[in-house]
Amino acid sequence: MATTALNSDIDILIPSLMRQLIQVWGDFDSSLNRVPIIDKLNRGKFRIEDYQLLLLNLRQQVVEGACWISRAASNISEAYFELRSLFIQHAATEHRDFKMLEENYVSVGGILSSIQSQPKNIGSEAFSAYMYHQASRENPFHLLGAMFIIEGLGNRKALELGEKIKEQLELQPEQVSFLLYHGENDESHMEQFDEALRSGFLTEEYVARIVKTAKVTARLYRLQLEELGNY
Repeated sequence: MATTALNSDIDILIPSLMRQLIQVWGDFDSSLNRVPIIDKLNRGKFRIEDYQLLLLNLRQQVVEGACWISRAASNISEAYFELRSLFIQHAATEHRDFKMLEENYVSVGGILSSIQSQPKNIGSEAFSAYMYHQASRENPFHLLGAMFIIEGLGNRKALELGEKIKEQLELQPEQVSFLLYHGENDESHMEQFDEALRSGFLTEEYVARIVKTAKVTARLYRLQLEELGNY
């Protein structure tokens, strides 16, 4: 494993990492607008059936989010005890989020048993397999690249999407609570991201691994949305 970075190295590595991650995010954000369901929303053609389909598919990925974060935490060595605690804390804040998706789904006419038993779509299968595989590696700090994309969706995109869905479908805020909640609260998760980067593990090797993980995560997340309804 690469040697832990000194403070002076961190001041160089973090700006380099962030420039690359911002580029990855920009490419990802642009590509989302070409995904059929997002394009439909942007064109004002979104329907209640589209929202139900979106919730139905997101739930299966979200319900496993805290699980792979917890697995990642279990593979962090004692030398990085504080960072392990940060991963555990993050998992704890995420582990009930799928309940909001269920409530939103039922509020727009969905059947609870349907969303609870729905299998993962093709993209979600690939996304889940990748996350669990990476979380099973020793000191999987490269998963911060995944966190940048996933939490970035909440911090930068969820509120926008939630407001559009609410307006087009004439829904109440509580019927889009999952998206609105993450749009308003995921900024604190990005603060945890910054804290993790300064915890002392960062090296040039980890910078490259974090960026690659962000790229793969972005592609697989988009695949989930492209494969809505394909099981």
